[in-house]
Amino acid sequence: MSVGQELLDVPLDQMVASLAMGVAEAQRALDENSMETTMELADNTVSYVPLINVTTTDSGTTVDTVTADNIPLIAFIRPTWYQFSETTIEVSMDIKTKMERSTKVKVGAKAKYGFGPFSASIKVDVEHNRKFGKEVHGTSKMVVKMVPVPPPPLLLPEINKIDNRTPVVATP
Repeated sequence: MSVGQELLDVPLDQMVASLAMGVAEAQRALDENSMETTMELADNTVSYVPLINVTTTDSGTTVDTVTADNIPLIAFIRPTWYQFSETTIEVSMDIKTKMERSTKVKVGAKAKYGFGPFSASIKVDVEHNRKFGKEVHGTSKMVVKMVPVPPPPLLLPEINKIDNRTPVVATP
């Protein structure tokens, strides 16, 4: 069976359905990976210094450090989510057909004279050849484009910062 015939034998709806299912399975794998990353970022905590107060008075300078402990990494790092924006399958074929014909004709004649009846003969040889050749080259190309998208809005926690410190009034 030829490459061209094999391509023609695949119904277009089957080819499109296979492509769509492949994209859906890949999208699911991408989403699962992003979800796992989100969960890891939520489960892992860090300590950091969100605020350093430097106070200078007549008697000197004091430095107070505020340390925040056990802050989930998800508060600082947003995982990347991806989505397929375009998928293309391109199939091209190059078919070359070659046909050669050749015909050879040989004609020969003989004649005899003598005492008996006159005789003559003609000999004809005809040779006819046909040659067929076919070359098939096929290529296929698949292009997939993905774009980053924001995570689902309800997946990430909302962070509210509440500052109950007493404001420092500057004295002249």
